[in-house]
Amino acid sequence: MSHTAKILLLGSGELGREFVISAKRLGAYVIACDAYDNAPAMQLADNREVFSMLDADALKDAIARHQPDYVVPEVEAIRTEVLAEMEAAGVNIVPSARATQLTMNRDAIRDVAAQELGLTTSRYKYAESLEEVLTGAEFTGLPCVIKPVMSSSGKGQSTVRSADELETAWNYAVANMRGDRARVIVEQFVDFDYEITLLTVRHKDGISFCPPIGHRQERGDYQESWQPAAMSDAAIAAAQEMARKVVDDLAGDGAGYGLFGVEFFVKGEEVIFSELSPRPHDTGMVTLLSQNLTEFDLHARAIMGLPIPDGIRARPSASAVILADRDSETLSYSGMAEAMENGADIRIFAKPTSRPFRRMGVALACAGSTDEARCLAKEAADRVVIGYG
Repeated sequence: MSHTAKILLLGSGELGREFVISAKRLGAYVIACDAYDNAPAMQLADNREVFSMLDADALKDAIARHQPDYVVPEVEAIRTEVLAEMEAAGVNIVPSARATQLTMNRDAIRDVAAQELGLTTSRYKYAESLEEVLTGAEFTGLPCVIKPVMSSSGKGQSTVRSADELETAWNYAVANMRGDRARVIVEQFVDFDYEITLLTVRHKDGISFCPPIGHRQERGDYQESWQPAAMSDAAIAAAQEMARKVVDDLAGDGAGYGLFGVEFFVKGEEVIFSELSPRPHDTGMVTLLSQNLTEFDLHARAIMGLPIPDGIRARPSASAVILADRDSETLSYSGMAEAMENGADIRIFAKPTSRPFRRMGVALACAGSTDEARCLAKEAADRVVIGYG
């Protein structure tokens, strides 16, 4: 049985699950890897490997045994030095080992954006102790945001409004960091009007952009997103220019193809670079309904050297997350019919266990306007009931 490509997927959560669907539609053979068995993407992949992405030997072994055409990271917490070593030996790391190394740590990507590329960012300092946090907060001013340089889905992030909250924020960031570096970024709180994700696709014919996605976060984690976000032509042009610069820089010496989620704060006409993921973005879940080609389709196409259409358009759509509220290993879902009555669609991620605030699914809706779509999606998400035990 022949395939167009063999893909080793590092991380098998809900984003990986959708990517597997897109890649398999294009004839790829996918080996899904994660630290626990039966992860969402594993249920649909051709093969699976269970190991920690931070285990250098296990990672090397999986790449050596499977000899993939592409190694596609879906998570940040990976032994990126192994990816760099493998890339030097000729393995195709998506989009590049440089991108995975820089974006795994917020300090590295922030320094590239602000110092090397001259992008507009908020004021920031790094801290490796409470004392340095206090100094950092003096530099940025209050309120400020404190987050680990290495984490995922907003874990460990808090907004500090008074000096007596700094110690709690430092402890919270360290407790929720990924990896083994007790290092945080103390960042000026940007009083923005709204924030967006600009999905940017780097492919064999150049760079393409999806219409901007607006999103709302709680606890540093995405709760709802909508597309297209209302944004002036000038602000879109500024965001696209910054995204192009940083994506080209991260491509490294290889092809550097794939989809990047580039986050910006917008205040009036001013666009401020925030963060970047060199892979599909959780806020981009809305593209499962809004675009003819989802962010996962675009990622798969770009990686495999297939054409990306020129103008990517979106119909007014929204997504709203379905969250668990407790720990459980026995899960069921009800209220699906009621949730879909208003025309919404539901995606259940099929995670084997739950914990408080864990994303278990997403509701999607389209309508005549994004405001209307947001109401429909939220209403649908609220109607899905998770059963525990």
